[in-house]
Amino acid sequence: MAVVIDSILNSVKDGIGVEEAETAFDPQIIMHINSMFTTLYQLGIGPGTPFKISDASATWDQFITRNDIELVKSYLKIKVGLLFDPPATATMYNALVEQAKELEWRLTVVSDEEVQNGS
Repeated sequence: MAVVIDSILNSVKDGIGVEEAETAFDPQIIMHINSMFTTLYQLGIGPGTPFKISDASATWDQFITRNDIELVKSYLKIKVGLLFDPPATATMYNALVEQAKELEWRLTVVSDEEVQNGS
């Protein structure tokens, strides 16, 4: 069974291959996470004000409690990974960019549906 990591920072670090105990890169990773939270805010995902983390204490349920949280997690891991440690090959880079675009589109659809349903 997979271990659920509730910390936003630690789960993104896990997703991009950085050990939780390795904290030297935390400021850079946090900067990229917060940049992506701004993007998500502009897409209509998350709380009514831009979300920001400063350490590993921020949790996913503080950001969002909807069923589509896995889309958000995947999106953040891909986008932060591309910013923090881009793949060495153009093929892999392009594949991740395309995945991120699809997730952005899906998140926009979710956001639009919530606006239409008054959620």
